[in-house]
Order: sequence, then C-alpha cells, then structure tokens
Amino acid sequence: MSDPLSDVITLLKPRAVFSKGISGAGRWAVRYSAFGLPSFCAVLEGSCLLAVDDQPVLTLEAGDFLLLPRTPAFTMSGFDPVEPLHIQPLKAVTPIDEVRHGDLDAPADVRLLGGHFVFESPDATLLAQMLPTRLHVRDRERLTTLVRFVREESMGQGAGRELILTRLVEMLLIEALRATPEAEAPPGLIRGLADPRLAKVLQQMHGDIACPWTVPQLAKIAALSRSAFFKRFNHTLGQAPMEYLLAWRMAVAKDLLRGSAAGMIEVAERVGYSSASAFSTAFSRHMGVSPSHYRSEGGRALA
Repeated sequence: MSDPLSDVITLLKPRAVFSKGISGAGRWAVRYSAFGLPSFCAVLEGSCLLAVDDQPVLTLEAGDFLLLPRTPAFTMSGFDPVEPLHIQPLKAVTPIDEVRHGDLDAPADVRLLGGHFVFESPDATLLAQMLPTRLHVRDRERLTTLVRFVREESMGQGAGRELILTRLVEMLLIEALRATPEAEAPPGLIRGLADPRLAKVLQQMHGDIACPWTVPQLAKIAALSRSAFFKRFNHTLGQAPMEYLLAWRMAVAKDLLRGSAAGMIEVAERVGYSSASAFSTAFSRHMGVSPSHYRSEGGRALA
C-alpha cells in the first residue's frame, strides 16, 4: 500500500540542515523576518512565547516541538513586555555553541534547539502547501530526540554526514506531521489522511498514479455517493479529486524529467497518459512550457 505522506516528503527532498542552540533570560524579545524556508525547534527546558503573524500566541514549554514549513515572520520572547530586537535570520552571524537572548549572565529561563533546512525540489512551494502553516506538538519525546541527533550531526564532519542529516530530517518531518492533531491541520494532505475513507482513496491514487481514475471509482473506494465524496474530498483536501490527482501527476512527472533518463513515452505512461502527445499537452497547459523544454532547462523553467 502506498504511503502518500512519505511520497510527498520524498519529492520535497529536504536537505542542508543548519542547527543551533537558543536560550533566553530576563526581559527579551526577538522579531525574525519571514524567510520562507522550513524551520523547527524543540524546547529542552523552561518556557517562552511565540507569536506568528495572524495566529494566536503560543506558549512553548519543555517537551514541545514546533515546525514552520514556510517560515513567516514571527516574534519569540519571554513573558515581560519589551521592544523586540529585529533579526534577519539568513544574515545573522550565529555562534557555534548557543544564541543567547536577554541577560547574558543570568541563568536561562528557556533553552531550545532550533534550526532550518531547505526543500530542494523545485515543486517545494506547491508540495509545502499540503502541510500545515504552523505545527505544534506536545510531549513527543521522539521528536526531541531526533532534533538532538540533527544538532549533533550538523555540528560534526563525520563520513556520511549529509546522507544521515537528510534521513534524520525526513524522519523528523514525517514524525511531526503524523503527530499533528486533525483539528489543527488546515485543508490538505494531513487532514485527508486523518479521514479513514479519504485515506483509502489517497493511498490508491498514490499507489497507482497511472490508473485512469474517475470520481465514481474513487467514490466507490470511499464507500460514499459521488456527490458526498466530491464534497468531502474538496472540503478536506482544499481541492477537487481530479485537481489533486493532476497536481500529483505533474509533480511526479517533473521529478522524472529532472532526475531520470526516461523517455517521454515512458514518463507519460508512468503518470497516466496514453501517449507522449497527450502528456505533452497536459504538461504544457499545467506548466506553461513543454516537457522537453522543462527537461532541457534542468527543471528551472517555471518550476
């Protein structure tokens, strides 16, 4: 049986981890500008406040894990009001050991491990839209352990470092996403997989992407009427079944065009098109360029 969540994480290609220790003491606040890359943190001890723009303020406590797949602007602070220090995260000079906010000499009120990475897939924006904007998980020791492993590996230069970091981040993402409470997930893949009827449909769609699926066939898998299935899928995933299938087929096709030597006929067949011309027409309509042009540009054209 196919695993849609693993499929998405594999295509996102998380890579290049940067990790750091963070602590705060006394009166402190920092305002990070938006930088769009996925970021994460695990609270090791103490507590602090986190305010993501347009969302309720969170109290982060020891044992908490936070993931921001497309990091927007946010403020992190202690509990006493203070004007925040503005930081450009990708330009700031970061100490190797730990970043301290507030009183440099006082015992830390909160200590975290945080960091960010990149999604190397040119489809990262499309695929990341399937994930929650902000993911907050409590008391998941496995996540804290994975963050510690990421920190240790990112600071070293051992053989196989990049591969180990890649696998650790993939594990971190999957563990965090499957721990997301359904009520906190926006319309998208996570909510879809939390619905037993729709999860069966998603597994079938991902498991046999070349199948000429129809809404009646998918509704039968979900054991729902056609209209009830269409409404439920659209409400839960945020798009119609055939729109989701097309987007996924195109994401897989682009990955094949970038990373394999498969001919156009083979690519077409693997993503559900009966001919190279039919695939080329669908791909050009979806992407604005032909598959051959996309491949010749190394996946950079309108990716």
